[in-house]
Amino acid sequence: MTTSKSISILSIFIGVALTMSCGSKSAKEATTEEHHSEEANTVEFTEAQYKTAGIELGKIESKQISGTVKVNGKLDVPPQQMVSISVPLGGFLKSTPLLQGSRVKVGQAIATMENLDFIQMQQDYIEAKNQSDFAKVDYDRQLDLAKENVNAQKTLQQAKTTYASWQAKANGLAEKLKMININLSSLNEGKISSTIQLYSPINGYVTQVNVNIGKFVNPSDILFEIVDTEHLHAELTVFEKDVPKLKIGQKVRFTLANETKERMATVYLLGRQIGLDRTIRVHCHIDREDTNLLPGMYLKAVVETGGIEVPALPDKAIIDYQGKKYIFYQLKEQPHSALKDESKEQHASEFHFTMMEIQVGNSEMGYTEVILPPDFNADNQVVVKNAYAILSKMKNSEEEE
Repeated sequence: MTTSKSISILSIFIGVALTMSCGSKSAKEATTEEHHSEEANTVEFTEAQYKTAGIELGKIESKQISGTVKVNGKLDVPPQQMVSISVPLGGFLKSTPLLQGSRVKVGQAIATMENLDFIQMQQDYIEAKNQSDFAKVDYDRQLDLAKENVNAQKTLQQAKTTYASWQAKANGLAEKLKMININLSSLNEGKISSTIQLYSPINGYVTQVNVNIGKFVNPSDILFEIVDTEHLHAELTVFEKDVPKLKIGQKVRFTLANETKERMATVYLLGRQIGLDRTIRVHCHIDREDTNLLPGMYLKAVVETGGIEVPALPDKAIIDYQGKKYIFYQLKEQPHSALKDESKEQHASEFHFTMMEIQVGNSEMGYTEVILPPDFNADNQVVVKNAYAILSKMKNSEEEE
């Protein structure tokens, strides 16, 4: 029994010892891995290398950077600045000087139309006008007779009705003739024309020519489209999630697809309906109008939504490596002033920089908002110039190893 107990106790001792040994080994491996991980993100510079690379240090700053919303859109014109030309009664196109891109002025003759119905309408108008004049004379005569009780009241009423009917018909035909630009003064002199002129109602450029000489067009057909490009606006497409950030009066910076020059606009109207693609339309007035721009041009825009104080670094301090953003910083325990301490010459000749991944926000005036880990010490010196020189040395060192 005693021997059995001794063997059991010995087994327990061995198990505990093995467990402690394994645990110690695991902890040591974890510590070693963590140490190697830190070393992999750290690079050492000698004083000579530091000066040659032209590295400059700085600290995280508090900057007022405007928030922005990136959107797409296109140039467009208000409905008042785009005109579709058609003929209310249809007809054959006899002549036109217009080509796509032609410049036209308000009141300029842009086409001549021909139709036999124009002749018939003018004849009907002349007949109605003559009948109206005759009925007016008869009504005045019956009115005078009625004052002397010579005629019956019924006769007077009939004359009045006849005059009113012909007058209404003549006036109606006159309005129709005005719509097709028939000169009533000439028509009243007996000059009937088989053609009519079409005139441009606005200044602008011809964007569409849908007819040719001799083609018959119906009243619903559009012959030409004319656009006044002096009042183009930027029509932005904004996603639903960004709508609360927008308000009237905000500034917009945009570039056209075929340009690198940045233009400015101002938010004028916000759409009040969300489309099937979960976006709204935002109407912006261009600050400096340009008649060389054309409606339909695509653009990329940035809407400035207001500035707030955020931690920021110069753009040169942030490096882009393998699709991620990084900065290099020098630990507080190794300040640049250590170079001047002769008693610490060995340590002063070394600079240790650690590479740290960060997140970035908006950028403005050469500074970018940085989102740092919560445990980062804001007193640490950050490399603000020639950070890529440090990255290059780090990667070269890794390759040599």
